[in-house]
Amino acid sequence: MNKVYSKIESINGSVITVKANGVKLNELAEIETRFGKSLAEVNKIDGENVSLQVFAGGRGVATNDKIRFLGHDMRVSFSDNLLGRIFNGSAEPRDHGPSLAENLVPIGGPSVNPSKRILAKRMMRTNIPMIDMFNTLVVSQKIPIFSISGEPYNQLLARIAMQAEADVIVLGGMGLKYDDYLYFKNTLEEGGSLSKTVMFVHTSADPTVEAMKIPDLSLAVAEQFALQGKDVLVLLTDMTNFADSMKEIAITQEQVPSNRGYPGDLYSQLASRYEKAVDFADQGSVTVLAVTTMPGDDVTHPVPDNTGYITEGQFYLKGGRIEPFGSLSRLKQNVNGKTRKDHRNLMDAMIKLYAQYKDTLEKKSMGFNMSAWDEKLLKYGVMFESQMMDLSVNVPLEEALDNGWKILASCFEKQETGLKTELVEQFWPKN
Repeated sequence: MNKVYSKIESINGSVITVKANGVKLNELAEIETRFGKSLAEVNKIDGENVSLQVFAGGRGVATNDKIRFLGHDMRVSFSDNLLGRIFNGSAEPRDHGPSLAENLVPIGGPSVNPSKRILAKRMMRTNIPMIDMFNTLVVSQKIPIFSISGEPYNQLLARIAMQAEADVIVLGGMGLKYDDYLYFKNTLEEGGSLSKTVMFVHTSADPTVEAMKIPDLSLAVAEQFALQGKDVLVLLTDMTNFADSMKEIAITQEQVPSNRGYPGDLYSQLASRYEKAVDFADQGSVTVLAVTTMPGDDVTHPVPDNTGYITEGQFYLKGGRIEPFGSLSRLKQNVNGKTRKDHRNLMDAMIKLYAQYKDTLEKKSMGFNMSAWDEKLLKYGVMFESQMMDLSVNVPLEEALDNGWKILASCFEKQETGLKTELVEQFWPKN
């Protein structure tokens, strides 16, 4: 029987302090208030003084309320019954379905032993040309989408959730507007993908501490599905909201702040989540794709800056499109040679020509005369942006490659592309 404490020393916002012995960091506790029971988590121990973060906030908690420590960290139920369900940051149903309590697994554990991992070598198709063709997503990759507020990053994630070649989708939302939550729910439902999706959603109206639990809940469930031999894609939005929640709680606890007020262990906290991406040697895999918004479009902001050191590339979302410059999948070379033999060469040639198109646009804006070559580049750039970069384009990789050849043939002579003769002879459109 766990000991019950009935004297709270202090209440500071959503953090309460009690004198207790024999408890550990991250242990859960149950508080009995006059409004009912509420969960809390130990987040600081200083001798006998134990600080707990109350999930529902400190409002309604009295100094004589009873606290019972549960003797374990936060856990989440795992079974196939999770599929098609939506939960909050306390792992409680948000969809008004039944609560799940069987087969509880801990969250926030260590990353997978390297000896159990294999090299990332399989492509994960999304049917989005700017990903599949130019910045290929690889199974077990960890990669962020860098964006500013207002960009359609949630719409992009919803499309990827519906189209990605994955057995299970785990969607974790942090600080979502209610409209965005409904958008994900309705889009996946109408697209027929909700049945293979598990959603953990924290809205902007929910307690701050629950936002911090979303990545751990999502990744714990994903790991369990991967151990069943399934390829799991974890979609997280938005990791800046996750970091801001950490910052808010650190300020409440009067921790010494680091860069721009974020806690000093920001890098470690982010890395411990991203490093859960894995391809098991004899089971399934976990791939992590996470939105990171950049306040003021500043890539040196602590959250995107730290993220860039952890992940294997990044997608830049700008102007409603994935930018070819700056976006990078560091693992794409592991799979490009296994897709189609023209993939790597065609990708390189098209990006080089698009870079020349950008230079030509600048010359045109400055009033320079346009040569015949410049006119070809201007035509090419418009076609490239509409048929490759537009996020509404939805085609398999092979069709995207074929379309790339058609664009080149519409704008240039064979010898102007810089592509190998053997590839041109095999793939150049006949008509």
